[in-house]
Amino acid sequence: MTEFNNYENTNQSYAYNTPGSLQNIPETSGPRKRRKDGRTARTVKKIGAITLSAVLFGSVAAGTFQAVNTLTGYAPAANTNANANAESGSSASVPNASGSPANPERSVLQTLSPSGSTAAKGSLDVSDIAASVMPSIVSITNRSVQEIQNYFSFFGRGTQSQTLETESAGSGFIIGQNAEELLIATNYHVIENAKTISACFIDNEAYEANVKGTDPGNDLAVIAIPLESISSDTMSQIKVASIGDSNALRVGEQVVAIGNALGYGQSVTTGIVSATNRTIQTEQTFTGTAADTDDAPFYIQTDAAINPGNSGGALVNMNGEVVGINSAKIGGSNIEGMGYAIPVSRVSDIIETLMNETTRTVVAAEKRGSIGISGISVDASVNQAYGIPVGAYIAEITEGGAAEAAGLQKGEVIVGFDGKSVTGIEELKERLQYYAAGETVELALKVPGSGGYVDKTVSVTLGQAPAAKESAQPETETAVPDFNIHW
Repeated sequence: MTEFNNYENTNQSYAYNTPGSLQNIPETSGPRKRRKDGRTARTVKKIGAITLSAVLFGSVAAGTFQAVNTLTGYAPAANTNANANAESGSSASVPNASGSPANPERSVLQTLSPSGSTAAKGSLDVSDIAASVMPSIVSITNRSVQEIQNYFSFFGRGTQSQTLETESAGSGFIIGQNAEELLIATNYHVIENAKTISACFIDNEAYEANVKGTDPGNDLAVIAIPLESISSDTMSQIKVASIGDSNALRVGEQVVAIGNALGYGQSVTTGIVSATNRTIQTEQTFTGTAADTDDAPFYIQTDAAINPGNSGGALVNMNGEVVGINSAKIGGSNIEGMGYAIPVSRVSDIIETLMNETTRTVVAAEKRGSIGISGISVDASVNQAYGIPVGAYIAEITEGGAAEAAGLQKGEVIVGFDGKSVTGIEELKERLQYYAAGETVELALKVPGSGGYVDKTVSVTLGQAPAAKESAQPETETAVPDFNIHW
């Protein structure tokens, strides 16, 4: 017997076959007779009445629901639009600064603020940031001349060293301009020992740049390009970078690194802030008289990829503001995702000072000035072992040179040159290439005394640098002297 379920109300009965059954409803007592037309009419009236009642009930319910929403201030329109967008596979685009949609597609990397406010963590996605910041980023090429050991000198042939022109790549970002120059911030090691510096902008046009100011101890430099040499077309495509507050960064916050990675041109990487106030050991970590970790500079650590060529480029937050200057990377077979940037808030005063210095160009070798000394670099390890201040130790005084005329003595340490710190003989040589013979500069010295070293300032009129063919070279590295000296 076929099973079925009966559902009755006061007006009529409904019979449904059990799922899977194809049999008809069984007849109860012989063939059923056709109902008369009058009964059909009554059935139609009942169905109409039920339908009308349902319509009236729905209208009343909808009106009541709307009235409650109005009284309570609930606005379902936003949720309705969001649901509609979700069903259609689209979402609201992020507006740009002018208020028009910047990107119709929502990125999965878009930062959302849990508090509902995007002022702190930003509202742009990575593609928006790249488009906004890229006009401020500069690719820097450093062409320098380095001395290398001559292979044939080991066999008694040729000179002991020879010069080789090298080229390296780095990055920078535009920080402002004055009446005559466009100013660009970068790392010191990007432009160190540069013979010529060129800066390439977003339109792929390159211009020669000059050194405005440097701070090797903090690995910072500012270079300048004369405005008169930059075309109007380039000026229309570039802009000054927006500077943010690196002190407001939080661990886990998303950041974007932009720079000239590997010298291939501008590229974009993204990651998070892995740590703040991170201290790392580098050659420039300690520049004082004591290697104290409390005096060491601190950095922003990020897992955004920072490769050679990224140095000097910008680390930006999700508002498109520069919060760091990409400076170093720890590499190795067992280390990944550890990049570092100089916090802009820590060095903003230094950068501003460098921006206001006198722009200098490399002086031709035959006109270059000389102090007239030979010396060695005193680093942190020597400082710790012997207590000698970090700087350029004077090992020899050139007879008849500028140092002798100014009264400098063997054993004194040059720690400053023309208002800039000096951490070694190489740095002193690098600074001298921008000064001509006959210029007068101030040297800051540490002079040995009965109770240790005392400060001394001496004005020196630079002499004529000897010709390259001469064997005696001033301001050169010499053999390490005996530091076991009784002053």
